[in-house]
Amino acid sequence: MKSFLLLGQSNMAGRGDFEDVPSIYNNLCFMLRNGRWQPMSEPINPDRSVVEPFSKEGNLHSGRCLAASFADDFAKHYNEKVGLIPCADGGTSLEDWQVRGLLYDHAVMQAKLAMRTSQLIGILWHQGEAECSREERATTYIERFLPIINGIRCELGVYDIPVVLGELGHFVKDRNPEKIPPYFDTVQEALNTLGKRYDMATASAEGLGCRPDGIHFHSAALRELGHRYFAAYRSIVRD
Repeated sequence: MKSFLLLGQSNMAGRGDFEDVPSIYNNLCFMLRNGRWQPMSEPINPDRSVVEPFSKEGNLHSGRCLAASFADDFAKHYNEKVGLIPCADGGTSLEDWQVRGLLYDHAVMQAKLAMRTSQLIGILWHQGEAECSREERATTYIERFLPIINGIRCELGVYDIPVVLGELGHFVKDRNPEKIPPYFDTVQEALNTLGKRYDMATASAEGLGCRPDGIHFHSAALRELGHRYFAAYRSIVRD
């Protein structure tokens, strides 16, 4: 089995409503649960409440995510089993993902468990919304991101493993120009620069829609974004 590590914040974990798109059923797709591979079902990355649509604090529930359509595309293209290793956590910043931090260590441990029974061949990353409000975070995105990814690569012994990033939702700018985070463009540029210069790839989020909160991709957009992640992955690997 081939496997992929899922990292980032809520748009990687997924906040899509279940009823908005059909479930994906593919007997070649799996997800890691308690160190064992279970048939893929959503939520794949349950970092928040699943049963209740909203918590008392108003946080969105765990739901559909981009990794489902990515895995489905992979399995259909290669006719091979694929496993997803969910480690994303909503609202997290690069500081939260720093080397030797809890999220970093959790991801490394989960990946090591998965590598007992699979071959880790990729990292899927979606994060950046948390960096858009402060100049010092946005302008240093690349130099703070690379040690995280390179640290994971080294600890897992997969030094040239492909990394696919996703753009932030363009809807942030399209929906309400007066409320655009001040350094949105800076982070977006950093994500695209990483995809061009560091043996990575960046999936476009152009034209994709969002939930009413104007922050999270809706279910149909997440399905499409997963397809784009797979296309980006294919652009940097050799079959």
